[in-house]
Amino acid sequence: MTECSCLGELALFNTAQVRMCRGAPLSVLKVFRTDLCSFLQYVPAKGESVIGIVTAKSGDVFKVDVGGSEQASLSYLAFEGATKRNRPNVQVGDLVFGQFTIANKDMEPELVCIDSCGRANGMGVFGGDGLLFKVSLGLVRRLLAPQSDLVSDLEKMFPCEMVVGMNGRVWVKARTVQHTLILSNLLEASENMSTAQRHTLFSRVADGGI
Repeated sequence: MTECSCLGELALFNTAQVRMCRGAPLSVLKVFRTDLCSFLQYVPAKGESVIGIVTAKSGDVFKVDVGGSEQASLSYLAFEGATKRNRPNVQVGDLVFGQFTIANKDMEPELVCIDSCGRANGMGVFGGDGLLFKVSLGLVRRLLAPQSDLVSDLEKMFPCEMVVGMNGRVWVKARTVQHTLILSNLLEASENMSTAQRHTLFSRVADGGI
């Protein structure tokens, strides 16, 4: 998970369709965009960390949508501190941040929410109010890069929480829904901008010029 801080007053809205998911203990704002990257299927890779959406419970296993051609499985024992008597509180509709331990064409993808030492290390169920949207792998790599200049620029603006998955999903939450929407639009707009263009846009936002 990545934390960033930001500030400003702006309302940028694109043609994305936004809907509130209800009926789950955690309310999640999801954005379903109609551009090309929303149609590309993710191919799971062992060791990659992704954002998944719990779609069903099947015995001792949760089924998780990771944006691929098939859903991944997630055992209830694959959480820190989980035992047969102490099961994690995971509900259909929850967002999970996990890592693939099995990912090949001959087997169902398998996720865990613990590291090799049995610690969560930032993985597990997360969310609450927030915005989930899809971006390109190129933008994901920029966000996850050590000392990312894009994240550094965002830290100068709205205070927020951010989770980035290698399956192209990004979740953000700022202090208000409006700020969260602005932040997601800034991220999407930054994808095709040069550093100078991004600095110009962010400066305008910070100064209330947009």
